[in-house]
Amino acid sequence: MAGLAPMIAAAVHAGACALRDGDPRRAESLIDQAHRQAPGHPEPLRYLAILQLHTRRAAQAVDTLQRALRLAPDDALLHADLGTAHAACGQTDAALDSWRRACDLDPRQPAPWFNLGRNLQQHGDTGAAIEALERACALAPDLLPATVLLGDALAHAGRFNEAATRYRDALRLHPACGDAWRGLSNIKTVALGDADATALRAQLQRRDVAEPDRVAMGHALGKLEEDRGRHAEAFAAFAAANALQQRLTPWSAQAFERFVEQALATSDALPAPLDPRLGHEVVFIVGLPRSGSTLFEQILAANPEVEGASELPDLGIVLQQESQRRGMPYPQWVRQAGADDWHRLGRDYLARTARWRSTRPRFTDKQPDNWKHAGILRAMLPGATLIETRRDPLETAWSCFKQQFYSQPHFANDPSNIGAYLRGCERAMDAWRARDPARIRLHRYEDLLADPEPRIRALLADCGLAFDPACLRFHEARRSVRTASAAQVRQPLRGDTARAQAYGAALDPLRAALGLPAG
Repeated sequence: MAGLAPMIAAAVHAGACALRDGDPRRAESLIDQAHRQAPGHPEPLRYLAILQLHTRRAAQAVDTLQRALRLAPDDALLHADLGTAHAACGQTDAALDSWRRACDLDPRQPAPWFNLGRNLQQHGDTGAAIEALERACALAPDLLPATVLLGDALAHAGRFNEAATRYRDALRLHPACGDAWRGLSNIKTVALGDADATALRAQLQRRDVAEPDRVAMGHALGKLEEDRGRHAEAFAAFAAANALQQRLTPWSAQAFERFVEQALATSDALPAPLDPRLGHEVVFIVGLPRSGSTLFEQILAANPEVEGASELPDLGIVLQQESQRRGMPYPQWVRQAGADDWHRLGRDYLARTARWRSTRPRFTDKQPDNWKHAGILRAMLPGATLIETRRDPLETAWSCFKQQFYSQPHFANDPSNIGAYLRGCERAMDAWRARDPARIRLHRYEDLLADPEPRIRALLADCGLAFDPACLRFHEARRSVRTASAAQVRQPLRGDTARAQAYGAALDPLRAALGLPAG
C-alpha cells in the first residue's frame, strides 16, 4: 500500500479484517471509502475485488481487477488475483494466462505457481502442472497444499516413487494430512508398512484432527489392513470412515430415485438431431465408479486415433449452465428443448473439449456420472459412442465402499445407498440402451479379464476404431491417468482383483442391499 495516506491504508486494513471476521457489509463500506479517497491507487481496488470474490460476485471482481491493472499493469499480485477471478467465472484459459503473467512478472512468489500448477492439472496438462508445482514447493517448502498436489500430479504421470516422497514430505509438515495419506494409499502397487499403521492409529487417536482428515486416514488404514490380510480390522476402519462421512454429508436415496424417474420420463421422446454425426469424436465411458472404466479407457487411449482425457466435468457444466439460463433444474427442462437447443448444447460441449482433439481426432470422456445424461445424448451428441462398463455387483459395491471419493455427498458411504444407486444406474442404462442400441454398448470387466483380445477387438469395433496391437499392451501407454486406478492400469491384466469374498458375512448388509444371497 505504498503511496497511500496512513488513514486510507488503515481503512483498507480494517476492511480486510472485517472480511476475515465475517462482516462483508462493513468490509465493503471501508474499502469502498478508501477507493473513493484514493481513486488512482490499485490496492483498494484489489481488496474490493477480493471482497467481491468472497461474496460470489466473480464477474464484478474481474472488472474491478482489470480497472486496477490499468493503474498498475505490471503488478504481479493483481494478475494473480485476476486469475482467481477468471477461474471463479469458469474462464479457464484466461485464468491460466493471468497466472502465467504473474509468474513472469515476479517468479519468486509461490502462490501464482501453485495456482497455475493446480489448474493445469485440472486442465489435464500434467507435465506443465508438475513443473509449476515444483517451483511452488521450491519457493515455499512448507506450503502443504502444493506439496500434496505435486504428489498427486506425479502419481497421475506414473512417477509413483517421486509421488510417495512428496506425500511423505507433506506428512512431515502435518502428520494427520488426510490428502497425503489418501495419496499414499492410492499408490496401490506399493503397500503401506507397519510404521504407517502405527502412525495412522496414533493420529486417529488425537482429538484435534479435522473430520475430513479422519475420514481419509480411516480409508488408508482400511486399505493397509486389507493388504495385510486383517479383514476384520480393515472392515472396521472402512465402516468407521464411511459412517463419519455419511454423518457429515448425508446422501438421499429418495432424491436420487426421483431424479432417475424424471430422467427416464423426460428423455423418452426427443427431437431428431440436426446433424446425426455431431459428436462422433467422443467416446463416453460411463457406469458405476470402480467398475473398470479406467482400464477400458487405457485400452482405448493406446489406439493412435484416441486421446484419453480421463474424467471431464464439461458435459455436466454445459447442462448446468443451460439449467441456470432456463431457471429450472435438469432434467425438468428436457422436454422444452428443441433440435436447435440440443445442437447448440452439443457444440458447446465440443468447444469446451477441443483441446483433447489437438493431436488425435477422437477422445474419451470417462466421467462415470455421465450415465445420468445418457438419455439425452442421442439428441445433443448423436454421433457419440457410449461405453457402459459393468463389474460383478458385489465387487463393485465393496470397491466403492472402500474408496474415498472427492465429491460429497456420495452414495458409497452406506450399503443401502450403494444398492439403490447400482439399481438405478443399471435400470436407466438398460432403458436408454434399448432406445439407442447402436450407440450405447455394454462391456463387462470380467469378460475382458477372461478373454482379453476378443473383448478388446469388440470394444474397438463398437467405437468405430480399427484394431491396433498397441491396445493389447495398454499398460505401456504413457499418459496422465487422473483417477484412483492410476497405478493398476499401468500393469498387465490381472485375474486376482476380487476382494469381497474374503470378508465373509461382514458384507451381508451389502449383499442384502444388492439383492444377493448371504455369504
